Amino acid sequence: MTGLPAHHPSWQRARSLARAAAGPALPGVPRTLEDALGHALAEPLTALTDLPPFATSAMDGWAVSGPGPWQLGERGVLAGQRPEPLAAGTAVPIATGAPLPPGASAVLRREHGEVERSTSLLHLAAPGPLPEGHDVRPRGQECASGEPLLPAGTSVTPAVLGLAAASGYDRLVVHRRPSVELFVLGDELLDAGVPRGGRVRDALGPLLPSWLRGLGAEVIGRHRVADRLAELREAVAHSPADVVITTGSTAAGPVDFLHETLRLLHAPLIVDSVSVRPGHPMLLAELPATADGRARRLVGLPGNPLAAVAGTATLAAPLLRA
Repeated sequence: MTGLPAHHPSWQRARSLARAAAGPALPGVPRTLEDALGHALAEPLTALTDLPPFATSAMDGWAVSGPGPWQLGERGVLAGQRPEPLAAGTAVPIATGAPLPPGASAVLRREHGEVERSTSLLHLAAPGPLPEGHDVRPRGQECASGEPLLPAGTSVTPAVLGLAAASGYDRLVVHRRPSVELFVLGDELLDAGVPRGGRVRDALGPLLPSWLRGLGAEVIGRHRVADRLAELREAVAHSPADVVITTGSTAAGPVDFLHETLRLLHAPLIVDSVSVRPGHPMLLAELPATADGRARRLVGLPGNPLAAVAGTATLAAPLLRA
């Protein structure tokens, strides 16, 4: 860290400033379960029903009513069926997950019962009573209707989708992803082939979009911008993105026009360099709001690939996550 100006924020402080710069959460929008994956819940997830919604069998076997032995009925109960009431002293075959018939007191596992063929009587294979409620999953065992399951702000993972579906949801209200537009600056960059003629390959154009998507961003564009002030100002001023990310032009070289662009756009700097190597000349700015009042931010990454990676981890990651 030697040689770094003392007045520039530390790495930890820069990350804290980036999180705070996110402002209020983006509006909530309803999405189908499939489309909600990877977003964040804008509302708490509460159970729309008891889970399980009715008493079910925890095992394959027989639903029985009262103490044995039991007269065995022929018609069994499968998952998804509506069972008939069970009279005292009778039993019916039942599958795992099937609704428990009204009047049933317990479930006898298949390996714990024996059927006498001549009389169709079901007996316990071992001595001792069958406890009431044995191998029954009672209604509401996992949660009750109206019970809070997950707080707002929770990331929607595949497990969350499964829980939401089991709870009765078809759609979830989630915060939309922040939109990001990436501008790759530098006349020295090549899009194909090996470095040649004093020019180098663009490594950041291919590297950053997938990383930004992994951070929760909706990447709406990736563009090359020439080292010209007017072109950079035009691109930044008219970007519709919530977050503009630039690579290069953050220092004070002869064609580094990002600071001048921000000055012309009246975009105050939140972070102007960080006391860290590599990536020292990274920056974060507040762009003018859109016509509908939506806030916009700009993250300026250095052009060196390793420094840009450091800048993404320092400023872009906490900003997008927040």
